[in-house]
Amino acid sequence: MSSKKVTNICCLGAGYVGGPTMAVIAQKCPHIKVNVIDLNKERIALWNESDLGKLPIYEPGLDDVVSEARGRNLFFSTDIERHILEADMIFISVNTPTKTYGVGRGMASDLKYVELCARQIASIATSDKIIVEKSTLPVRTAEAIKTILDATGKEGVRFQVLSNPEFLAEGTAIEDLHFPDRVLIGGEEDQDGQNAIQALVEIYANWVSRERIVTTRVWSSELSKLTANAFLAQRVSSINAISALCEKTGADVKEVAYAIGQDSRIGSKFLKASVGFGGSCFQKDILNLVYLCRHFNLPEVADYWQQVVKINDYQKERFAKNIISTLFNTISDKKIAFLGWAFKKDTNDTRESAAIYVADELLQDGGIIHVYDPKVSADQIHSDLEYLQRNRIEKSNDKLAFTIEDIKKRVFVHDSPYNALTNAHAIAILTEWDEFKTYDWINIYNKMIKPAFVFDGRDMVSKKEMEKIGFKVYSIGK
Repeated sequence: MSSKKVTNICCLGAGYVGGPTMAVIAQKCPHIKVNVIDLNKERIALWNESDLGKLPIYEPGLDDVVSEARGRNLFFSTDIERHILEADMIFISVNTPTKTYGVGRGMASDLKYVELCARQIASIATSDKIIVEKSTLPVRTAEAIKTILDATGKEGVRFQVLSNPEFLAEGTAIEDLHFPDRVLIGGEEDQDGQNAIQALVEIYANWVSRERIVTTRVWSSELSKLTANAFLAQRVSSINAISALCEKTGADVKEVAYAIGQDSRIGSKFLKASVGFGGSCFQKDILNLVYLCRHFNLPEVADYWQQVVKINDYQKERFAKNIISTLFNTISDKKIAFLGWAFKKDTNDTRESAAIYVADELLQDGGIIHVYDPKVSADQIHSDLEYLQRNRIEKSNDKLAFTIEDIKKRVFVHDSPYNALTNAHAIAILTEWDEFKTYDWINIYNKMIKPAFVFDGRDMVSKKEMEKIGFKVYSIGK
């Protein structure tokens, strides 16, 4: 495969990664036509909405990027066949959830969508293509994709597969795309592979300095993505483990984190104690890493990384049980108000959000939950809890399984925070939305059942100031 200038890109998947990444590529490369393809007609319709406030993904700055490029060289479509035929380079950016069935259930990535993409590309393509893995995938997936493409593609059509993992943090994805710490591209070491790598390098070089574009072997690139997320999650679980000890000893986890963060070898990032990490990446990627280690007969390594997830689960469970025990060991029919449902601020993504699991624990004890989140819909909140119940039934879990009707009778979602908080027995802060700091907390206190409890899972309010008002405040690690 000779070196060829890319003028037409197709991305399969218009989700949290594909949509913003392709929008920025189109913005920065006006000479390249970028088509984002998805079978979900409703999602594509939202990407094409004239009202940019209705984009399917909330991400600060995304609407400006889409506004600049859409209709010029950025297009959203459901016409997969046409755009695969026309593309020089095809990004695969589909969902790779943790398997819920069969071998590797609960740990391994489910690659069925990736395989479907590979087979579809092979069946349609009539000219050479560069395929780019954008989804987070286990090591040696590129090899499997290449095998499928070569075995099922049309005669004479050649494929090169690159790994180009995303390192985006939701809430800052556009900034991360505009000013990345690094762009990682992995490919084969032969000449065709190097030509393919160079073609992708040239795209990113339109706005990223070449010193920040790192090229590796394809397997190293795939493993680097899993490892990066595992290391970040490990730091969160480490400080959360210490937060439990702080609560027993009288130490303040915030002071401990600051003290150790001053060590240049450690640094201060990802050392904020909380109710636990969430999102689509951390847990999924660690479990994937655990599965790989077990597959390659490295049980000690697998156990090490498994513990990061166990501590995260422990932290969510500990937070929920503290609410129950503090409210006199029963929350039956008591109103517990949740501030936040998204897994972090500045996103409407709720995947693996701590709020889901805390809510489930409280529902098990008979609590009535009222939720306010500035970006998450009632349908999404109810759907998150219903999905958890379905998995529980499949696993024959000994906890209660609620129907969607049960959930809607016990979980209420509000457009106003003050409506959610009125007459509440307790407030649980579960997302670090900045607006929570600006509320009229005196007015809120006056309208709550006394004693009025606040369980701060994100270190959002001043314990001292809130206690002056009259609240009983429980902060993690204090």
